[in-house]
Amino acid sequence: MKAVQIAAPSDMKVVEVERPALHAGEVLVKIAYVGFCGSDLNTYLGRNPMVKLPVIPGHEVGAVIEDIGPEVPAGLVKGMSVTLNPYTNCGKCASCRNGRVNACEHNETLGVQRNGVMCEYAVLPWTKIIPAEGLSPRDCALIEPMSVGFHAVSRAQVVDNEWVVVIGCGMVGMGAVIRASLRGATVIAIDLDDEKLALAKTFGASYVINSCTEKVAERIFQLTGGLGADVVIEAVGSPATYVMAVDVVGFTGRVICIGYAKSEVAFQTKLFVQKELDIRGSRNALPADFRAVIHYMKEGRCPIEKFVSAVVPPEEASEAMERWAAEPGKVFRILVKF
Repeated sequence: MKAVQIAAPSDMKVVEVERPALHAGEVLVKIAYVGFCGSDLNTYLGRNPMVKLPVIPGHEVGAVIEDIGPEVPAGLVKGMSVTLNPYTNCGKCASCRNGRVNACEHNETLGVQRNGVMCEYAVLPWTKIIPAEGLSPRDCALIEPMSVGFHAVSRAQVVDNEWVVVIGCGMVGMGAVIRASLRGATVIAIDLDDEKLALAKTFGASYVINSCTEKVAERIFQLTGGLGADVVIEAVGSPATYVMAVDVVGFTGRVICIGYAKSEVAFQTKLFVQKELDIRGSRNALPADFRAVIHYMKEGRCPIEKFVSAVVPPEEASEAMERWAAEPGKVFRILVKF
């Protein structure tokens, strides 16, 4: 079967691989759409230390059930639109023992620590199949990145009388904007790109700040009556935005970290103590987050098409990745269609 492979930095190509065999407890899915995410871009650019090349990327998936193996419980049927839970969990580490399997110490994500599913067919344990009846396979490919933003809002324990700042309006950050606004919070979205900020307003942000043209801290303290944000969600992964998050959060606020900074970050640690901050990591997503995104998308209030920057066949995946690398701030999701 056909698959997209990153063989080396800047070397992406279509290869032929063996179609997977179906066993007991497993489900065979026909892949319809797979999204490129930031980790795939970093792999392509040779900046992803967690990846061992060559690798088949892909963990943002829209698929249709093709066949079902024995010993699979009722509820999954042929022809059903689904997405995939792309993370593994060992069941033995501290995270797993505490029920937070999304943060498993030994997690292997599809397309990162193991081959992904940017190919025509895939076989997974039935427990990793997430039904999404009522959604198209294309829309299913957008569920996973949004679920990561939804999970960050859950980690923040956002409630309806709070000010929530979301730094970064990519797919993950936009998921956080959506979820926080659904919970009734007043959301301030921050980004470098005015188009993304305009879109953030359509998804529920009450205020937007362009960090290139405005004084971020000054504006946030003005909006919040001098108190600062109750919650700041960092969805960029740069030293500047990590420092910004600690600066603009209010006393006794919560800072939620999604992005990975590629270099060390220097903080005024006195702010950690003086503000008595809760600083929390947020990794991947739980099944409940996937279900929450699916519920939101089924309501029909989400202009999904605005998230799709391009749809390309496998043979044009490399060219699409080159365009994304040239203008990373202008892309939400590139979908590869099989």
